Amino acid sequence: MSQRALLYEGKAKKVYVGDRPDELWVEFKDDATAFNGQKRGQIADKGIVNSQVSARLFTVLEQAGVPTHYLGTVDERTLRVRRLRMIPLEVVVRNRVAGSLHQRTGLAEGTALKEPVVELYYKNDALGDPLLNDDHVRALELAPPAVVEALRSEARRINQVLSRFFADRGLILVDFKLEFGWDQDRLCLGDEISPDTCRLWDQATLEKLDKDRFRRDLGGVAEAYRQVLARVMQ
Repeated sequence: MSQRALLYEGKAKKVYVGDRPDELWVEFKDDATAFNGQKRGQIADKGIVNSQVSARLFTVLEQAGVPTHYLGTVDERTLRVRRLRMIPLEVVVRNRVAGSLHQRTGLAEGTALKEPVVELYYKNDALGDPLLNDDHVRALELAPPAVVEALRSEARRINQVLSRFFADRGLILVDFKLEFGWDQDRLCLGDEISPDTCRLWDQATLEKLDKDRFRRDLGGVAEAYRQVLARVMQ
């Protein structure tokens, strides 16, 4: 990839110029971070797993009528994607209580929610990606109310598709993060969908098969990621 112009390098990915002005190449790294970068490490072949899992899930969503930025694969850790004008919001969908929802509400981890909870976070590393309500979004002029409603609606639709997909493969989709952007005037799903951005538990054992294994020093992180890949590719 050295012959391509590097546009951006983040904690988990490198973004390069594509073959066309409206295209980017996204290379997934093995680097792992948690707690807003306070914890760092590497997970063997994480970039390969996250690239291939994302490609598979983007394809599933496209087949279900959800527009995404996915165009194809370059190699085992690199995707071709549409260049989007990203909305500076992270949309988190929660089906069960875990992570910060447990900390903020006191509800027991693993509690099944009667209906999905959709949360918005300000995508801003300097501020620690804080949780926002709709009034905050308006005050910061991050997105108009109609767009916020569209984000929530699309996130719920994606949740329905992915929850069924994972359930068919013996996995519980506990929660997950989405990012969206504009392809001209069309709202598209961007970024990635992977064990880095989803909490996935085994249906039978409730074993964690996601980045929480790294966050909590549970061990077996690379093995858990590879297990998710194997199931997703079924």
